[in-house]
Amino acid sequence: VVGRRIVRRRGYPPRATLLPCLRRFLDLAAVLRFAAAFPMHDDPSNAPLLAAPAPTRSALARVIWTLAWPVILTMSVESLVGLLDMLMVGRLGADAVAGVGIATQILLAVNTFIFGIGTGTIAVVARHLGARETAAAGRVAAQSTLAGAALLTVVVVPAMVFAPQIVAFFNVDGAVAAIAVAYLRIVLLAVPLEAVLIIVEFALRGAGDTRTPLLASSLVAVVKVVGNYVFIFGAFGWEGLGTDGAAWASALAYSVGALALFWLLHAGRLVLRLPPRWYRPDPAVIRRVLRIGYPAAIEHFLMQVGFVIYYSFAAAYDTSAVAAYVIGVRILGLSFLPGIGFSVAASALVGQNLGAQRPEEARRCGWGTVGFSSVLMTGAGALIFVAARPIAALFVDDPHVIAEAVLFIQVLAAAQPLMAVDFTLGGALRGAGDTRFPLIVVLLGFYVCRLGFAWYATHVGELGLFWLWFALVPDYIARVILKVGRFRSGRWQAIRV
Repeated sequence: VVGRRIVRRRGYPPRATLLPCLRRFLDLAAVLRFAAAFPMHDDPSNAPLLAAPAPTRSALARVIWTLAWPVILTMSVESLVGLLDMLMVGRLGADAVAGVGIATQILLAVNTFIFGIGTGTIAVVARHLGARETAAAGRVAAQSTLAGAALLTVVVVPAMVFAPQIVAFFNVDGAVAAIAVAYLRIVLLAVPLEAVLIIVEFALRGAGDTRTPLLASSLVAVVKVVGNYVFIFGAFGWEGLGTDGAAWASALAYSVGALALFWLLHAGRLVLRLPPRWYRPDPAVIRRVLRIGYPAAIEHFLMQVGFVIYYSFAAAYDTSAVAAYVIGVRILGLSFLPGIGFSVAASALVGQNLGAQRPEEARRCGWGTVGFSSVLMTGAGALIFVAARPIAALFVDDPHVIAEAVLFIQVLAAAQPLMAVDFTLGGALRGAGDTRFPLIVVLLGFYVCRLGFAWYATHVGELGLFWLWFALVPDYIARVILKVGRFRSGRWQAIRV
């Protein structure tokens, strides 16, 4: 289908395309040559400008959905690959699963730095694109990528040296610790390139291009799954390496994705283009990005810590509660996908309209995205609520665990409308450069409301497990009240990026 669409757009005869295209896509060098022959944007001045007013609600809805669906699909692909990754590692035994799981948690903490720079990038790029300053937007993308690669290199070196001590914080030893340390050190080798991949994706989304990151993530997914099969179990004459093979597959996938996407950026085939001498650091641009991004990095880190604390409260009940929580977190991750998509759409729309000096249109786009996401996620929540028991039964066959997981899943389903507003307005505020307020909201909502309520339910009131799950409701209520108030105040419109 994709091949035929390319043919129609480019005017080539349909019979001469599909097989040659597929053959070329089997070879990375051919992929790059093929992409160079078909520029995605012939002229930066033709970049997708999102700041033009949408005349009707239906027109605005189409713009929002056009931006959101590739992000939702991208996150879905990444979630599916993560699941396949763990299933393949699971064939190696419980120690392998535990070791890779611990290393993955550490890598998520490292990615906090990437998320912070990416958030600053999307806000600044969107402003420049809204103002039709495409050259400045390209310069921001280049400097953000340089800063991300350099910063992650600085972070990776001590993390590799002290990997055994970091893993020791998880109170594991023996085979599990050895697997975690080896996996962590191998994947860390590719983290600077992973930073390049993710930051360029953030920049493209700020420019309104959410489809190219989808293609890049799909390439990473294919390389990772194939690499897992070859490197973990051995194939095509290659000896299986076990968990080390899974690590090398991840490192290879990130490297291939980063190099392919950056090559397209460097070749001028994307909506953003690198300026001359892009490799020279520009401290002023880097400071702008970091000033916007560092609160988002702190917010992301605090969320990860908060989830660990919430997990400890579940562990205070019994093993069934822990199992129910693990199942619920899987469903929670899937329920986040539409929210992330609409969050990115809101960031791009709000940022570009502010750059175009259209603050009222930015406000309209923000509320429009909230409405769209609320309808979609409320409908999804209703389906999840009704299907909670069959969903839980997919993961486990213990009736007691299923009953407790059903409660958690139904609470998550009931909170979907609140999550829609929280995610979307959070994206709108970050797109405007207002990244400090969402950080404050996390402290008040997650740490005071959710963890405070969970602590009381677990250790003071000694309430039933339902009340531990219910703790996320006051969290999201507080977040929605605070973010709605902030967005209605219009203070985000005056923030300079």
